[in-house]
Amino acid sequence: MKICVTSTGKDLDSEVDPRFGRCKVFLLLDPGNLQFEALENPHGDFTGGAGIQSGQLMITKGVNAVLTGNVGPNAYQVLSAAGIKVYTGASGRVKEAVENYKLGKYKTADSPSVGSKFGMPGK
Repeated sequence: MKICVTSTGKDLDSEVDPRFGRCKVFLLLDPGNLQFEALENPHGDFTGGAGIQSGQLMITKGVNAVLTGNVGPNAYQVLSAAGIKVYTGASGRVKEAVENYKLGKYKTADSPSVGSKFGMPGK
C-alpha cells in the first residue's frame, strides 16, 4: 500500500501541510515500514488547477490513499473517481499523522473539506 501525506518538508518530522493541491511536498510512503519518497509539488504555485493536477499526479504514482489537512472539490473529485481514499483533518508531524492513520483515527472523507480557492495567496 502507498499513501501520500501532504508535508511542509521532506522528512517524517516535517509538519503536515494543511493543503492538498498547493502543499509544498508530497511524501509518498509505505505506512508499514515508513520508507518514503519526497516529491516537491510541481503544481503548488499554479494560479488554477493545482488540485486537479496534484490529484492526477497521485494517480500516476499509484497512491491508494491521501492524508492531508484539507482537500478542495476539484482534487476530491479526481481522487475519489480514481478510487483513492481521502482522509482530511491530519495535523502535527507527518510521522504522528501516519501513526494516527494506522490506528484508524481518521475517517474517509465523503466530500471536500474546503472551497475551491483554499490555500491560494490572498484567499
